[in-house]
Amino acid sequence: MTALADPDFAGPISRRGVLIALLAGAAALPFGRIAHAAGLIPGIGPGGIGVLLDHASDSALDKLGLPGAFYGDASVRIAAPLAGGGGAGGMLGGIMSAGSKLGLTEGLTHKLNQAAGFAALQAKPVFHTAISRLSISDAPGIVGKSDGATQYLRASSGTELQRKLRPMIDDALGRVGAFTMLESNPQLAALIGAGREKLGASVTDQALNGIFRYIASEERRLRANPMGPAGSVLKGMF
Repeated sequence: MTALADPDFAGPISRRGVLIALLAGAAALPFGRIAHAAGLIPGIGPGGIGVLLDHASDSALDKLGLPGAFYGDASVRIAAPLAGGGGAGGMLGGIMSAGSKLGLTEGLTHKLNQAAGFAALQAKPVFHTAISRLSISDAPGIVGKSDGATQYLRASSGTELQRKLRPMIDDALGRVGAFTMLESNPQLAALIGAGREKLGASVTDQALNGIFRYIASEERRLRANPMGPAGSVLKGMF
C-alpha cells in the first residue's frame, strides 16, 4: 500500500498503464488518432498519419500520372511480360535476337506505361478509401521506419488496392490500344505469350509496385521536413 501511494512509484506505473491501454485498444481505433494519442509521431496532430498517407499517395499518383512518367523512370517502368518469364519461349524465342525482341515489344511497352499513368490519375479515391480504413496494429514498426506508414498500408490493403486498380488498368490498356496491338500481331503475341488476362495482371502488379515506391519516397520526404514545401498540408496539424 505504501509503495502505491509513493508519487515516484505511482507516476511511472500510471504512464505505463496508459500506454498499455492505448496499444491494447489500438486495433479498434482510427490509425492517426491512436498514433497521436500515444505520442508516436511527434508533432503531428489527430489524424496526422492518415493525412500523411493521403498527401503522400496524392503526390505519388500526380507524379506518375504525368505523361511519360512511368516509362521515364527505370525504377518503375512497366515491362512487357515475355513468355517463359525472362525471355521468349519456344522456337520464336530461340531464333530472335535480343534486339529483335526489343524492337517488337518496344511499342507495346510504351502503351503499357501510358496505361499505367492513366490508371494512376484515377486511383486517388481508391487509395483514400483504403487509408481511411486503416487501424494501428504495429505502432513501433510504423514509427521506426522512414516509410513505415507506406509499408503498413501495403501490408494491410495491398490486396484490396490491387483488386480495385485492375479494372482501371484494363480500361486504360484498351484505350491506349495495347490489347489491339497484341492481338493483331501474331509474332508479338507469341513473344509475349499472354492474352488480355495475363497482360492486365502483369501491368497491375508492376504499376502498384511503382505507386508504392513513390508513396514511400513521398512519406520519407514529409517525415524529414513536415514544415517544408512538401509538407505544407500538415502545417495546420502542429
